[in-house]
Amino acid sequence: MNSPLPAIVVMGVAGCGKSCIASAIAAYSGGHLIEGDAFHPQANIDKMSAGIPLDDNDRAGWLVRLGEEMQAISQAGTRPILTCSALKRSYRDTLRCAMPGLMFVFLELTPDQARQRVLARPGHFMPASLIQSQFAALEPPYDEPLTLTLDATQPIVALAEAVDGWLKRCAEHSVAQTA
Repeated sequence: MNSPLPAIVVMGVAGCGKSCIASAIAAYSGGHLIEGDAFHPQANIDKMSAGIPLDDNDRAGWLVRLGEEMQAISQAGTRPILTCSALKRSYRDTLRCAMPGLMFVFLELTPDQARQRVLARPGHFMPASLIQSQFAALEPPYDEPLTLTLDATQPIVALAEAVDGWLKRCAEHSVAQTA
């Protein structure tokens, strides 16, 4: 099922700014923000809070649930904008199965930048000690379709404008192909 407006996943390691950027995209381009962290089962939160990285099995049900949430938002006629680390291609493919035509915005930054940001972020269950494991699991989506890679250190407004421009170019290209 395709959404009237394509669904977007804002992805990257902890600290890259997924929530801030997704919120700005929703305000700038329209859409319903889905905060992926809010859908983690308590066992995942407990594990990360203890400094233990999640594995593929921990993420499997969570990714299915995120796909279902995007489907529900799309069926209501609104663009889903999901924040999700989506570190591995297999995770992104799980989400793509739920939402054909799914678009990804990859917020890229260095391990040191991510660590600094996570250390400065109060009250989140993801400790800075897990940054290394996130980069170890990361399979950057450089060669994947419908993916935009952005420098996560750029200002939020500039990133939201870049995504909005990309969405418009993709929509124009899609219309041109069907004409």
